[in-house]
Amino acid sequence: METELNKNQDKYRAFKASAIICLIALVLSFAGCGSSSESAKNAAKSNSASSTIVKGSENIPRISIKGFFTNIGKNTGIYKLIHTETAEEKAALEAQEAAVKAAESIDPFAGKTVPGWQSFVMMAIGFLIVYLAVAKGFEPLLLIPIGFGTILVNIPGAGMGDAPHGMLHIIYSAGVGNEFFPMLIFMGIGAMTDFGPLIANPKMALLGGAAQLGVFATLFGVALLNFIPGIDYTMKQASAIAIIGGADGPTSIYVSGKLAPEMMAVIAVAAYSYMALVPMIQPPIMKALTTKKERLIKMKQLRPVSKTEKILFPLVLLVITALLLPPAAPLIGMLAFGNFVKQCGVVERLSKTMENELMNIVSILLSLGVGSQMTPEKIMNPNSLGIILLGLVAFCVATAGGLLMAKFMNLFLKDKINPLIGSAGVSAVPMAARVANKVGMSEDPTNFLLMHAMGPNVAGVIGTAIAAGVFIATYGF
Repeated sequence: METELNKNQDKYRAFKASAIICLIALVLSFAGCGSSSESAKNAAKSNSASSTIVKGSENIPRISIKGFFTNIGKNTGIYKLIHTETAEEKAALEAQEAAVKAAESIDPFAGKTVPGWQSFVMMAIGFLIVYLAVAKGFEPLLLIPIGFGTILVNIPGAGMGDAPHGMLHIIYSAGVGNEFFPMLIFMGIGAMTDFGPLIANPKMALLGGAAQLGVFATLFGVALLNFIPGIDYTMKQASAIAIIGGADGPTSIYVSGKLAPEMMAVIAVAAYSYMALVPMIQPPIMKALTTKKERLIKMKQLRPVSKTEKILFPLVLLVITALLLPPAAPLIGMLAFGNFVKQCGVVERLSKTMENELMNIVSILLSLGVGSQMTPEKIMNPNSLGIILLGLVAFCVATAGGLLMAKFMNLFLKDKINPLIGSAGVSAVPMAARVANKVGMSEDPTNFLLMHAMGPNVAGVIGTAIAAGVFIATYGF
């Protein structure tokens, strides 16, 4: 796929296809504004320059830096192990959880009717997604079932997405609307991932962490977009959108399922689309932020990693996560489980099942379930366009964050890092690492960066899961 995308003719076609998608999103977004002109006027009044509070964060108290770290400490596993909750704390937590469940039980799209022609427009978008997956090679394993799910759920009278017996509704309820399918995907990712390059050079974890800058910077973009009439995000929705910056589809689905299920479809499609567009989005940023001399840096061969280190790594990672950030433990835990099964070497059948048959089955069901949420009332509104724009900004900032961190580290390191591998800090494994290697070889055909880039690449998977845990810990309860 990378070879095709890097041919000039196919590059222009891919950019053209992307422009068409954005144009369609723009038209559809404002097509849905006609019936809500009054709400847009109200939004314009409320979003004055004197108020920068994002909807959904009105009741979140302002805290000092000391207060922030105090709250972080109280959410760690260590604190929960040594602290016994009082009756008052339990009652307050139960009341808070009950209020959250009551708010989440209200479906913002319930009872909303849409013109019949919008269903046909959504079917056309489904066919476009399938076309891009087949003809352009944009994540075909995922976008083909998402496209077909979009087509099937919008067929008038078919009822495939209707509760309680519609097939797509059953799939969504069984594993997409909760954490089941994303957890299985992470288990498969763990079984397919080799953490050896990260273990051999732990400094690469800093590059994976720096790439999460795009995730957190997106929150500021949400605050700015809320000034636009017709666009109105809550902080939970902003958190779900921000994860797109990590270029991690399963994590995006997981967080949106927890915080913003009504936006899951467009978030998932945006995340997987940007993952597919890595070979086009990243190279211009990489070349703009690095000099030719930096791109020619050759790195020393990585040290061999012992079998014992590879076996202990997922266990240590899981323990640290459980002690410091329990909300990230579901994602990290399944990643560690899959990787441990792969590395221990005594259950090869389980390892092969996780990374092949089970991964394929769950990917099909997960993608069909995501496509089932691509209905007009959820997609044809200005908020959906905002998700596409914010996701792109988040991804670009994440790429730049990894590159700039590598340049900063070179100020202090004797053995210099090729900054190109910083772009692999996003968790699009292994595509981002391959792109970094390809850009490096375009400058010097003898400069192989693939294994070095895999370090920040797998660190990005962990970093995005940790960012997801932070968001869920902050706004999930």
